[in-house]
Amino acid sequence: MLNPNAPKKTRKMARLTALKEDTREIIKAFGLVFGDIGTSPIYTLTVVFLLLKPTEENVLGVLSLLVWTLTVLVTIEYAYLAMSLAQRGEGGTIVLRSILLPLLRKERSIVFFSILSFIGVSFLVGDGVITPAISILSAVEGSRLLPGFEKLSQEALLLIAGIITILLFTFQRKGSDKIADSFGPVMSIWFLWLAISGFISIYSFPRVLLAFNPVWIFKFFQNNGASALFVLSEVILCATGGEALYADMGHLGRKPIVRAWGIVFVCLILNYFGQAAFLLREGEMRGAILFSMISTQTPPLYIFFLVLSILATIIASQAVISAMFSLFYQGMNKRILPLFRVHYTSKKLRSQIYIGFVNWFLLFSVLLMLYVFRESKNLASAYGLAVTAVMTLTGIFMTVIFFLKGSYLKTSLSLFVTFYAFLFFVSTTLKIPHGAYWSLIISAIPLSIILVYTAGQRKLYKSLRPLKLDVFLPSYNELYKTLNRIKGTALFFTRSSTRIPPYVVHTMLNNNIIYDENILVTIDTTDKPFGVKAYFANELAEGLKLFKIEAGYMEVIDIEKILRNAGINEKAIFYGQEEITTKNIIWKIFYFLKRLSPPFVQFYDLPGNKLHGVITRVEM
Repeated sequence: MLNPNAPKKTRKMARLTALKEDTREIIKAFGLVFGDIGTSPIYTLTVVFLLLKPTEENVLGVLSLLVWTLTVLVTIEYAYLAMSLAQRGEGGTIVLRSILLPLLRKERSIVFFSILSFIGVSFLVGDGVITPAISILSAVEGSRLLPGFEKLSQEALLLIAGIITILLFTFQRKGSDKIADSFGPVMSIWFLWLAISGFISIYSFPRVLLAFNPVWIFKFFQNNGASALFVLSEVILCATGGEALYADMGHLGRKPIVRAWGIVFVCLILNYFGQAAFLLREGEMRGAILFSMISTQTPPLYIFFLVLSILATIIASQAVISAMFSLFYQGMNKRILPLFRVHYTSKKLRSQIYIGFVNWFLLFSVLLMLYVFRESKNLASAYGLAVTAVMTLTGIFMTVIFFLKGSYLKTSLSLFVTFYAFLFFVSTTLKIPHGAYWSLIISAIPLSIILVYTAGQRKLYKSLRPLKLDVFLPSYNELYKTLNRIKGTALFFTRSSTRIPPYVVHTMLNNNIIYDENILVTIDTTDKPFGVKAYFANELAEGLKLFKIEAGYMEVIDIEKILRNAGINEKAIFYGQEEITTKNIIWKIFYFLKRLSPPFVQFYDLPGNKLHGVITRVEM
């Protein structure tokens, strides 16, 4: 806060400094959060008017739908309601699950909402595959408006889009932090160009401003009947990426994202209205409305706008890929996904991560989408189902949370938003025969992995039959006093502090491997996104201690550093590995997933020269 007693010049400098910092954060948000929704003007109106004749009533009806969809599903649902639900500034589907589950009392309710959250996470992956495909291909298709490139074949465009996609995903291994600072300025120029071009077009046909009146929505449905529902499934393209406001909240905080959205909202509305005005003046057109409008307004600058649009779609895709890495990392920490090898791409920021399995899965899926659908207008037929499903599930979670917390005004508003999102979800189900089934297929892959892995983990834990601590201690105490112990400290990783896993029993009691100092280490993931707490609990017995590490599910922890800070300098690290025998096909898949995952100790980069794996044979 500014000191009112400070000199006027000092207060002015402080205000300028605060303004510069706020502006810097807003520009960052343009690049990190709004790439997806910011590039939707490239294809949204174009796709809608492939289904409709551009009569004045239709154009005004669709425009009104766009305005109120952005207002309800982005501004109210995410910028206002969802962003009021955060854990230490972090948002997203898994955060909503973490907030809701402690409020529930019945076991059935906990299971039900856990499965709903798994479905939500899986649909986010389905959305993350189609976003880069439609964004990059839409921008590349704009090159047909360049003089001499009018007859460029779709195969050539697909090849260019494929090369850009491959380069984008190949680059992930090196990290994006070195060029991330340029994302914001590039997107700032993009939004400015969208706003100016839209304003110029509106100036020549101001009648489109009537679309702010929602009455045009009712007229549109009255005139088009049941077919308007299918148009609704394309209108939702304007709001895809809106979920990023909440999901990416932890990167910048609520205030700069909400402020940036105010600017982005105005830029998007101006451009959509400008495109509509251009369409009403020119009539039906073959190419993308946005590219046609820009090439007509400023022909000499069109090449620069085309390059800018490709850069903007690459930035949008980069944001989606980074979000997928974070999503999978959260899932691994919450133990709903198997461990995948994680590489840290920044020495400064441990949150900058790369997960090879996720990267190559997304690359293969995006290239498959390009190959299957071939044109951006066809990709639009597959787009929207996953997004509307996530928006509807977010609305359900928020409604229940607000109700259980006694916030009845927000409960009512959230219920309205959920109903609104559900209407869009119903409309996008009409796309299933036309390509949206691919969203279901892609989303089914992570959902199947989650369900099999979580069920397998529960079954495995029961099959291992860990020994109760009070049963283990008498045998341990007897051996500790009578055996010739090994000098030094040994670490044993265990899930629970009250139950001893078989590999520890096998190592100590059966093989008589006991050190002077034996430490059981547990790592618990808390329901908070951040925060690390490490401490010694009560000494369990002579020479046997319990060391607990409690970390938020977004934390990237350095176990070796934590151990050193606690004064632990181990000689050996023991960990358990399971060899599963089963005739059940589900458990065979679970074992396959386990085999693909790196061992727990390798995931946390513990020193290899100290590791000792102990195999336990388990029948499931």
